[in-house]
Amino acid sequence: MERKTTFVGRDASGVLLLAIVVLLIGGVVFAVYSLRVDPIEGFFAEDRVISVMYVIEEDGLPLSTFVVLYYPATRRAAVFDVPGDLGMLIRRINRVDRIDSVYDPKQISVFEGLVGSILGIDISFSIVMSTENLGRAVDLLDGLDLFVPSRVQFHDGDGRLVLFPSGIHRFGGDKAVSFMTHRLPDEDQEMVSHRRQRFFLAFLQRQAEMNDKLKIPEVARMFRSLIRTDLNERARVRLFDEFANMDMSRIAVHSVGGVQREVSGRTLLIPLHDGHLIRDVVRRTLASITRPAEGADRHFTVEVLNGTTVSGLAGRTADLLREFGYDVISVGNAEHSGFERTIVIDRSGYEVMARNFANIIRSSNIVFENPSRDFLVSGEIALQHTELRSDFTLIIGRDFNGRYVVGN
Repeated sequence: MERKTTFVGRDASGVLLLAIVVLLIGGVVFAVYSLRVDPIEGFFAEDRVISVMYVIEEDGLPLSTFVVLYYPATRRAAVFDVPGDLGMLIRRINRVDRIDSVYDPKQISVFEGLVGSILGIDISFSIVMSTENLGRAVDLLDGLDLFVPSRVQFHDGDGRLVLFPSGIHRFGGDKAVSFMTHRLPDEDQEMVSHRRQRFFLAFLQRQAEMNDKLKIPEVARMFRSLIRTDLNERARVRLFDEFANMDMSRIAVHSVGGVQREVSGRTLLIPLHDGHLIRDVVRRTLASITRPAEGADRHFTVEVLNGTTVSGLAGRTADLLREFGYDVISVGNAEHSGFERTIVIDRSGYEVMARNFANIIRSSNIVFENPSRDFLVSGEIALQHTELRSDFTLIIGRDFNGRYVVGN
């Protein structure tokens, strides 16, 4: 009897062990299947930043490429505008060329990989729309609210008069796309890029506002027909649900900049500092949206003063700081040109943000000034006690090599 009982116990243990193994395998299979059906869930499970590349095509080439970095835990996001004429070494053709020279509407992954390498990240997903389909998408969203600083009037390619009155207006699809795609004779590329960035931000915001409408089956089918994406419909809906939570008021927009150079008879935009600069901007931006510090919502102003004999150094440094999103309001010379050490003067009152600013050029020489908060005297504004000064003043010394402070 005892021997029989032992066998029964062993059989029961074996059945229990088998059941546990089956459950574990089933759990793994379910998890893998869930991530396949809805890959967005993987980003929540691993607490990762979602990166989505939006491409707006015109005549089969990227008119604008925007990469959205979004961190669900903080609802913070940033947008990077990647110009198509950005020059880089393209290994598959073994030459320096425009990044959009490898663009293939039927195989977006190659272009996606190049954009990701420029920014130093992996692109999670892509969404592609032609300008024609973009107009239809705007109509599905019941129009787009766009700000026009001053009245614009021009004739389009078909000779039709197009008018944009100044102010905030809701435009339908055709007019909204015209706002984005037109180019006036006196507009430089920076003005054009800024307008397209405003369009894209307005589109993101409207997409969030109309998210419930985009989930109506008929509307969802129509919208799906207007885009090309590596997301299945369930994942697309899940992504847009997340984007609807995005804090639109605090989105930082960065342009991938550079200097124009002639390469093999073509004018290319060569990234500053061999591309290391923009990747540094991306790293700092990721830190900002995932671990926002006190004062991170403020737009900080900067004064740049050249304390050396190197001509033009303050202007070049100002361009460097603009790449990081700072508002450089003044560029000039220091009181003398014999500064040995670079100095950062902080008046913002935010020590962490001041150190973040100084870290951009690897400076540890920071002077903290207490910002004057004595604005009221006997209930009146004491203008004589106020000064329009920047949050940070950067005085460049001889230890600055154009990018970093050395021997600090």
